[in-house]
Amino acid sequence: MITVTINDRGQNAEHNETILQVAKRSGVSIPTLCHMEGLPPSGACRLCVVEDCRTGRLVPACSTKVADEMKIRTHSPKVIRARKTIIELLLASHPDDCLYCVRQGNCELSRLAREYGIRRNGPGKVLPKKRLDVSGLAVTRDNGKCILCGKCVRVCEEVQGIGSIDFVRRGSKTEILCAFGDSINTSSCINCGQCIMVCPTGALSERRQLEEVMDALSRGDTFVVFQHAPSISVTVAEAYGYKPGTDICGKLTTALRKTGGDRVFETSFAADLTVMEEASELVRRIRTGGPLPMMTSCSPGWIKYVEQRYPEFIPNLSTCKSPQGMLGALVKDRYAKKEGIPPECIFHVALMPCTAKKFEAGRPELSAGGLPDIDAVLTTRELIDLFNIYGINPAEMPDGTADKPFGTRSSSGKLFGTSGGVAEAALRTAGFLLTGSDCVDTEIKALRMGAYRKEMRVTIGETTLGVCAVSGINEAGAVLEELKAGRDDLHFIEVMTCPGGCIAGGGQPFGTDKKAVAARVQNLYAIDRNESLRYAHHNPDIALLYDEYLGAPLSEESHRLLHTHYIRREVVS
Repeated sequence: MITVTINDRGQNAEHNETILQVAKRSGVSIPTLCHMEGLPPSGACRLCVVEDCRTGRLVPACSTKVADEMKIRTHSPKVIRARKTIIELLLASHPDDCLYCVRQGNCELSRLAREYGIRRNGPGKVLPKKRLDVSGLAVTRDNGKCILCGKCVRVCEEVQGIGSIDFVRRGSKTEILCAFGDSINTSSCINCGQCIMVCPTGALSERRQLEEVMDALSRGDTFVVFQHAPSISVTVAEAYGYKPGTDICGKLTTALRKTGGDRVFETSFAADLTVMEEASELVRRIRTGGPLPMMTSCSPGWIKYVEQRYPEFIPNLSTCKSPQGMLGALVKDRYAKKEGIPPECIFHVALMPCTAKKFEAGRPELSAGGLPDIDAVLTTRELIDLFNIYGINPAEMPDGTADKPFGTRSSSGKLFGTSGGVAEAALRTAGFLLTGSDCVDTEIKALRMGAYRKEMRVTIGETTLGVCAVSGINEAGAVLEELKAGRDDLHFIEVMTCPGGCIAGGGQPFGTDKKAVAARVQNLYAIDRNESLRYAHHNPDIALLYDEYLGAPLSEESHRLLHTHYIRREVVS
């Protein structure tokens, strides 16, 4: 341990720590636009400069290691002048459309300009012409608002392992583009939205569909159906003053009806249905020698990744649609027939923590007769905007319940919101299908660890299964490489595109820290622990659906509605 003085206060530090780490731990705020927790510093923005009192020099706090007896000033006149100059230079080439920007009120550059008292443009403001790319179904890009911090490049390459964007050209002509300057929709982008989460300005955003939903709600001849994903109810509450992780499922349901929605269903019901189909598919593959390991298909970013990078593993993917896709098909088919509503009069809105779900909804496989099963997907951020526009505060709503016939869900369906939850839910039901009894523990500790990769072996009757749950595509790619190299001890692999799972998806609120994400996860586990209906195969509404309509898991009707196929995709990487 060494001693460092920051703003006249002594702090203990370790030799390998940076000034930024020590300052943050001691409660001193140092601004930065390029720093990413857990990754090596890039030193790109230079906003984190501090004054080394021993030399009088300005040094970047993110990349400068502390030294014994070092004395640092984080807000000296010299430091403030330097930071103001950097911010002014960034603003000199930045659009002034803050009133209309998607990051209005949530822009790091705007916040820093206010914090450092910058109230007018400097001389020589020049706005270079840069392309607006709105070709993607999930992610849009406005390079005119890009400040070249590089965070999107780093999260895409170093965290997700995709590398679909990078810096091109040099000097004042530098931009961040896809390969050969192609559009997002033809690139290797998997639409995970993690780049949006780290972008400090409005350069990256989801393809917003809020106006389409509001238009549908205002039409008298349109039957609007909402479905909300498992992680939404333990996330949206944070925007209304609740502690992170608080579950407001009942209030959320009532609030959605308040917007004018005709029916509100929980995607967790369809998650139970996914468990039934997926567990049955796994058992069939084990018994008949089908392609193993079987890999989950709930995460659309993961599916696109396999289609374009590892097409040889397409047969290993479960043919099950995601819960969003399953409920979309049921609403436009079974529910429409039962209620006598023409499918074309139904506008189905999915509320998701994920930007890739927008891409998934646009897949031609998730449509029938030219009609999409899902008409619009709103992220958690868009949902909060919807409530604000309509003047609805979910915190003030009484608890409601989801509508029948898709109204009951088990806590297994709720576990789909976190990494390891799909595998845990599927193993509970696979155990029942293999042995005829609920022989698998309701809480599988090995799948509840915080690691991005979790492995275990479970014995069910006479069958021993190797199970792996990974989150983050970089980690998933490593598993696929092991399989290519000959690894053969895995039978079931769950993959979630975003590190940590849907609970930390690319459509969740900005500025969420790790503690908030952990609180959301723990609340999902609390829901599972405290409810009596914990197995998907015990869900009475699922049983009724099979009795009245589907027949049995993996039946012909089940395959028609609930299963799909995947294709090899050629992309420029």
